[in-house]
Order: sequence, then structure tokens, then C-alpha cells
Amino acid sequence: MKNAADIVIVGAGMVGLTVANLLAKDDRLKVTVIDAGKKPVFSSDDDVSLRVSAIAPGSVKLLSSIGAWDPIAQQRVCPYSDMKVWDVAGHADGPETVSFGAAEFALPQLGFIAENVLIQHALLEQLEKTSATILFETKIDSIRRNGERYEVELETARKLKPDLLIGADGAKSFVRSCAEIPVRLWQHQQKAFVTHLQPEFRHRNTAWQRFVNDGPIGLLPLQDGRVSCVWSTTPENADEALEMSDEQLSNRLTEISAGVLGRLTTAGPRGAFPLESQHAEHYVTEGLALVGDAAHAIHPLAGQGVNLGFADVEKLAQIISDELDRGECVGDLPVLRKYERARMGANQLMLSFVDGLNRLFSSDSASLAQLRGAGMYAFNKSGPIRNHAVQVALGIR
Repeated sequence: MKNAADIVIVGAGMVGLTVANLLAKDDRLKVTVIDAGKKPVFSSDDDVSLRVSAIAPGSVKLLSSIGAWDPIAQQRVCPYSDMKVWDVAGHADGPETVSFGAAEFALPQLGFIAENVLIQHALLEQLEKTSATILFETKIDSIRRNGERYEVELETARKLKPDLLIGADGAKSFVRSCAEIPVRLWQHQQKAFVTHLQPEFRHRNTAWQRFVNDGPIGLLPLQDGRVSCVWSTTPENADEALEMSDEQLSNRLTEISAGVLGRLTTAGPRGAFPLESQHAEHYVTEGLALVGDAAHAIHPLAGQGVNLGFADVEKLAQIISDELDRGECVGDLPVLRKYERARMGANQLMLSFVDGLNRLFSSDSASLAQLRGAGMYAFNKSGPIRNHAVQVALGIR
């Protein structure tokens, strides 16, 4: 480890812990992870956490390569094999409904719904088997450039001067701010209201999403038979939902979901989170790289957020390994630009696509409603275009 290159990763969320695991496997690298929060702890005795993610097959493959997926799968993850997406003007079994299943793509499932804290816990268990240094409840006082490198000063007055600083600290990234990297921001004027519900009918391992005029409502299957509800709506509606009685909320969400799973009964905590999309103008500078939400934050309607982040860190780790083989320095700008070129365009395409969908389906224009229905019907019949789009979203292409 004497001549190892120093890597400091700020952020111990799912993406930060994944890149830490990927890099810590290489004995040419010395990895340190810093997070201001507490160490994530998962217990199967606790209720299902409010924050869950849809994990695509490509991401499952990545987590498996780290050794983290089997411990996750042995806990309470829920596979989903089908997806149905429809507009308020239609119905769940209508000809314009976008519907696809795992069997079409020779897959056992389209993905899994898993708790964020469970994924973090499993990743942390694997990381603790390596020589990586992990610092929780550790605040950073400042990050500034010192020569060709960034210097990270901790609240303990300890200073780190890594060869590469990786910002994996989310949409409000302190790393990005200190590096003075601008971002383009999309204001959605929406909040995501989230809760767990007990459906009257079985969810049939299907992910359901209905577009209504103020945004989509998604029902994601959970292992215990409940569904995780993500309703992207106006801030006023979300705040009102937080204050409703259980019966009022059950009535409201059953109506908004068109009763596709029968009556929905409240069966979990509630939360509401502001929604905005953003994209950093660049992902890298000399000695620094942004990954995950620090580089790009996306609307949740397509369930792509963490999967895009996983794709980022897989590519970054691959490039670092390849460049080390060539004798290059991991923090050199030409090295890091290879990562930026590989990921920035793909992420921008997904951000623009999802933002366009949200705008299109959140309009109450009668002419746009007809266009949406015709467009969804055409997409269903598009053959190769439809298949390609789904495969990209699943991370298998």
C-alpha cells in the first residue's frame, strides 16, 4: 500500500459505497470514505423503510460482482416481472397502455424493489472486509484546491490531500459546490409524496404507474404484499396528503390510482420530498470526479436515479483500473475526461427524456391528451424501438 494512489470518496450512500467497493478491490489504491451521517443499520425486525429503489438487472449484476447482492436478496426484496403505465384518459388494460414483462426479454424479472438502507448495509458489510477507511459522523470543514490536488479539511483539523476526490454526496453536493461546478436546474413544481399501502387485490409482482394531470402515481410491489406509493404531485397536494386522516388518504390514493389494485389502505409512515432535476455542466476537474446525484438528479417517474449512479461508478472504476495498467495517474484530467465522455451524454439523454415525459403527461390540455394516447399506442407497436428503450432502462443494453 506504500505507493498506492489515495482516493477520497465523500458520501456513503448506495452509489458512494458501491464505488468504494469497486476501487478498494485494487491494491494499487488506498480508499477513504467520509460521511457526515450515522452508519446505516438494517434490521429485519424493523418495518420496511420508506425509501426504496427499483434495482435494474444491470445494477444487480454490478452489486453481485461486489458480493453485495446475495445478502440483499436473502432479505426482503421484491422482484417485479411486469410493468403497466397508462394515462388518466385511458385505463390499465387499454390498447394505449404501455405494458411489458420480463419474459419478453428472456429475464426472470424486470428488477427488484429494495430498501435503500438494506442496500447500504450490504455494501458496507463488503467494504469492511477491505482495507478501506470508513469515517461516519465526520463533517468536512472545507475543500479547496492546493496545487494540482484538492485538500479536504475535516472538522477534527485533519487534512487529506487525495490523488482523486470523488463527490458522491447527492444532489446538494458540497464537493460540487466547493469545486464551483455549475449545474443546470429543472424545477418541476412538484413534491413526491411517499407511503406504504395495503392493496385490496394482490399486486402480482407488477409495477403500476398512472399519469394524472398533476403528475404520475406509482405503486411498487413489496415483499410482504404491500405496495410502496410514490405520488408526484403539486406541493399543495403533497402537504395536504401528509395531514389527511388514514381514511381520507386511502380514499384519495385509491381514486388517483383508478382502483387498479382495489381499495388502498394506509399501512406505513408518510413523507414528502421536493422534486427537481439537475445536471452538472461537467463531471470532472483535475483531481475530482462527480458521480450519481452529485452529477445528475432525475425525476423519479422512471425509477432510474440510482441505476444511473451505479452505471457511473462502474464506468469510472473501469477507467481508473485501465489507466493504472497504463501507468497513468488517477486524478489526471485526460483520464477523468474519459469517464465524463462515457457517461455525460447517456445521462443527459435520460434526463431530457424523463423531463419531457413528465411535462407531457402533467398537462390537462385535451389536444395533448389525444397525442399522449396516440403516442403510447404507437410506442407499444414500435417493435425494435420499444424493445431498445426498455433494454436501456433495464441496464441490459
